[in-house]
Amino acid sequence: MKEKSNVFKKNKPLTIFITGGSSGIGFQAVLKLISLGHNIILPCKNISRANEVLTNLFNHSLDKSSDKGEIFTPIMDLSDLNSIDSLCSEVKNRRWNIDVLILNAGLQYTGSKTPRRSTQGIELTFAVNHLSHFYLTQKILPLIDISNDPKIIITSSEVHNPNSGGGKVGAKASLGNLKGLESCAGFDMIDGNKFNADKAYKDSKLCNIIFARKLSEYLISKKLSIPVIAWAPGLVISRDNQGFFRYSRKYNQLGQILFSFLARDILRITTSSKNAGLLLSDLACLCKYRKPGFNYYSNKIVSLGKFTFEQTEISNDAQRRDLSDKLWELSQSLIDRILK
Repeated sequence: MKEKSNVFKKNKPLTIFITGGSSGIGFQAVLKLISLGHNIILPCKNISRANEVLTNLFNHSLDKSSDKGEIFTPIMDLSDLNSIDSLCSEVKNRRWNIDVLILNAGLQYTGSKTPRRSTQGIELTFAVNHLSHFYLTQKILPLIDISNDPKIIITSSEVHNPNSGGGKVGAKASLGNLKGLESCAGFDMIDGNKFNADKAYKDSKLCNIIFARKLSEYLISKKLSIPVIAWAPGLVISRDNQGFFRYSRKYNQLGQILFSFLARDILRITTSSKNAGLLLSDLACLCKYRKPGFNYYSNKIVSLGKFTFEQTEISNDAQRRDLSDKLWELSQSLIDRILK
């Protein structure tokens, strides 16, 4: 049983805006947060997906208590900056004040030999995992309720660090001098090199950490007391066809089945969507995660099937101020060009 000092009071529900809440980690976090009485804004890509999410939430919510939170499923496509703009206008018009912003959505399509593109023609991994969240944060920031202990939480990964277990496998995360992003000409990779789907994902997770640190510095400069938390959930492999690896399975189904079996059932180095979702709900709710400034937590494996969730050092590249300044500047410049 958690100490009362570690949780928000029942009479102080939060309004939580979460991306990537329709499946996997995000869905499990939403289930827990609703049960605690918090209200959820969960954008979905289209009406069909929104209806499916509401049905799944109803089927999973066995507790019929009257103090459960409410759920809203407006339409927003993270692969389209104009769609983000439309939703944020709706949030503003409805006068929803956001207490916690959770940037959890992420995609990976490892196995593909060619890049996929967002509506605006940006490589899809970078567009969804970084650029859209960068833009969404700018639009939501004025709507955050400073009076109700706000937070911004960004889901990253230990693969952002080339010295981590997952980061050592295959191509390593590195943004180089951001040559691709600087070109603003339908680039395939941020560093300007040949497309590599696995590296594109790792690079986007590095962008998440860099953005989180820079965002924290920006908020402090504006005298806004909003903690920024980046976190790594560990390797999460679900037993259904949902969750994080649903896109990669399309390109290498047999390889994904073998990898999942080996990592999850033999080596036992994975955690479940439910356990990772509970960590995310704790980050949103527990008072011990209200530390000011930027903080990074990682769900690290300590032995077969056992993990510890602790504050962790970020990679050397993630600590570079020159890289954070340039990523922020070029991301903003790209958005300005697209939406002008």
